[in-house]
Formats: sequence, structure tokens, C-alpha cells
Amino acid sequence: MLRLHLVGDVSSDRLAAVRPVLDELVDGTVTSTSTGLHVDGWMYGEDARAANRELLSALRRIERRTRLRATWSTGGIAYRFFDYVPKGVDAAP
Repeated sequence: MLRLHLVGDVSSDRLAAVRPVLDELVDGTVTSTSTGLHVDGWMYGEDARAANRELLSALRRIERRTRLRATWSTGGIAYRFFDYVPKGVDAAP
């Protein structure tokens, strides 16, 4: 299992309902923004894609129309996702 650093934004029609799931799954901070929730923390997973899928699936069990824009970093590499779709790989900042 890899320890992955997550920086992402969550938007949903039911932010109050999805926030407890974020607090439970992500070891870090969840802050409110004008467009939703901003997440900065850590999760464990087999890889970035598996961790992204686990988090988004858990959020969508609460509210189907939840969206996640996330960057998962480990080992100097950053993996970007929009919902379940990988959007690119970069050197981690």
C-alpha cells in the first residue's frame, strides 16, 4: 500500500452529507470554499487510480452527482483525475 498525498476539490448537491465521508477517509483537512470543499491530506491505496476510485465511489454512495478534481502525489509523481478519468501525470511539486 502506498501513502498518497491528496489535494482536491469536491462539489456536490449535498456537501453536508459528503463531508463526514471525507473526514473519515482522508487524514488531513477539509475546508469549505465558494464552490464546494477543498481537501488536503493523505490516503493509502494500491496506486493513485485505486485510491481515487475508492474515495469517489464512497462519496457517490451518498450523493450520485458528486464531482472530484484531485491530484494524488507519491514518489515525486503527481497523478491528476477528474472524477474517475485520469487527466495526466506530472512531476510532483
